[in-house]
Amino acid sequence: MALKPFAFAALVMAMSTASAGAAALSPVEQKIVDEVKAHSEQGLQLLERSVNINSGTMNHEGVREVGKLFREQFDQLGFSTRWIDMPPAVKRAGHLLATREGKQGKRLLLIGHLDTVFEKDSPVQLWKRDGARVRGQGVNDMKGGDVIIVEALRALQRVGALDNTTITVIFSGDEENAGDPIDISRADMVAAAKRSDIALAFEATVRDKTGKDTGTIGRRASSSWDLEVKGKQGHSSGIFTESAGYGAVYEAARIVDAFRQQVMEPDLTFSPGLILGGTDASVDGTGSKGQAAGKGNVIARTATVHGDLRYLSYEQRDRAHAKMKAIVAQNLPGTSASISFHESYPPMSPTAGNLEVLKTYSQASADAGLGEIPALPPGQRGAGDVQFVAPLLDSLDGLGATGNGAHSPDEDLEIASIERATIRTAILLYRLTR
Repeated sequence: MALKPFAFAALVMAMSTASAGAAALSPVEQKIVDEVKAHSEQGLQLLERSVNINSGTMNHEGVREVGKLFREQFDQLGFSTRWIDMPPAVKRAGHLLATREGKQGKRLLLIGHLDTVFEKDSPVQLWKRDGARVRGQGVNDMKGGDVIIVEALRALQRVGALDNTTITVIFSGDEENAGDPIDISRADMVAAAKRSDIALAFEATVRDKTGKDTGTIGRRASSSWDLEVKGKQGHSSGIFTESAGYGAVYEAARIVDAFRQQVMEPDLTFSPGLILGGTDASVDGTGSKGQAAGKGNVIARTATVHGDLRYLSYEQRDRAHAKMKAIVAQNLPGTSASISFHESYPPMSPTAGNLEVLKTYSQASADAGLGEIPALPPGQRGAGDVQFVAPLLDSLDGLGATGNGAHSPDEDLEIASIERATIRTAILLYRLTR
């Protein structure tokens, strides 16, 4: 069940109170921390190797090459590994799956992704280190997070703490542009979730306004809407009359502005990203470009709007859909309109279970001297792979590296954040699997 605002605030306060009474690390946990620190440079070298391989989602060869690099790491750690190919119709490279079976503690699912938004022809540079920071394609989104998973597991292995644990790792090859149909491209991830107790995802760590690293207990769904509007084509001098009506463009404008005035609520957004109108208007198969024709002295016959809709729970989605449909139905004279909705990423609603996982993570961080980890307000993150499994089990995201400019030519990473996040993760994994 998703948390109501007052329950969310109360549990966050309780989590902070619990973290305040931090216990010391156990001797084994201190050894784990020492192993992470002793091999930080090795992790950075692995990150450099992965970043220097272009793995834009549609560069299938590059995605598979990065997958091969990480598969070698999991093989060394004693995991059973395999590459999962997608059917040709999905048009994606596939996913890396690594598993180990045991009988001790929680069964964990660790989620990363191999692809980036930078395709093979991208002019964005690969690896470039500048003092305490490094820039490169996907360095924080999310090859840094992938390295954190590997290095945390490696530290556990060195102290014998991987024995008898059940851990599944899936690195998807198409997180930045999920293959269609989703039922196929995410089937293996969902199946892994059904065999697990807790999911941990390693998208970049986001800092709050005070500069603290945070954890993500909720992410908004990603969906879209299409508005189609019809009017009566005629001479512009007759617009607003009973016989001619208002035309399709005025009706589209009325609807979109009514959304702004009547549908807004916290954590809900609805952005009209493309609008075309005139005598004729059409959008191509990608939904990202189109054509329109018309004249100033002709009343617009048609208009089309393509938009984005983000919500935090299905209840919030249903309220938004109902309000939007009601607005669309209140047509100006001489016009008609219809709206359709299309789902993509489901919501990861903040739950008490997710907060409990964050509490354990925060305690691990505090015990290691790295500070408490507050919850990031759920409305501040977009969509991610964890959302496909969050309805099935307690989940936490944002365990990755810290950086700036994701998806841009300036994407970078704070090198020290790799070690910090690896220490937190390794202690968290150790505690969850005891």
